[in-house]
Amino acid sequence: MLKPLYAILIDGGFITKKLQQRLQRHVTAEDVCLECDRLQAIPYVTDYELLRIYFYDAAPLTETVTQPVTHTQMNLSVTERAKAAQSLHANLVLKPYFALRMGQLHLQPEKWRMKPQSARQLKKAPRDLTDSDFVLDIKQAGVDMRIGMDMARLALRDMVRTVVVVTGDSDFVPAFKFVRREGVKVILDPLGHNVRPELRQHSDIVIDPPPAPQA
Repeated sequence: MLKPLYAILIDGGFITKKLQQRLQRHVTAEDVCLECDRLQAIPYVTDYELLRIYFYDAAPLTETVTQPVTHTQMNLSVTERAKAAQSLHANLVLKPYFALRMGQLHLQPEKWRMKPQSARQLKKAPRDLTDSDFVLDIKQAGVDMRIGMDMARLALRDMVRTVVVVTGDSDFVPAFKFVRREGVKVILDPLGHNVRPELRQHSDIVIDPPPAPQA
């Protein structure tokens, strides 16, 4: 008898941020695959067969910008962050079962915004500004939409009976509600992130990290 199918859907921006905080370095394809191996081993999917792992992200920006204080030129395509993202995407797409769904990044008209930490410091002790007080003002487009559309497609075509979703974004509540109404079980892994209650409420199962050992 054939096993029912399940899919893993990964919010790429979310998982890379969480893993980078944990590992204190740029995230590699191997790091993401280790997380997927962990998800495939959870007891909730042992009676299912993996259909595919969908990874949703946006390609890094490649334009050249002028830094806000020194006015020097910075080529975004050769930054360490861009190189790490390019390597991650290029290697993930070659991994078994992986499919990449790519959105876009858009640089906002003002290009730069001050870091909240720098703003707080300047209020306490005024000083000269530096380029490091600012970050690029970037908006991601098309990624959340693709996750929601794929969840709906998988449910409506009866391709899977369960989805494992790695995210911390409560914007996916409507998608969760929709696929559950279609009879698809939703397993949420927020990687220990403190998600809003409604995201938990509209998941069938939430994977929480084990409690810290008692001292």
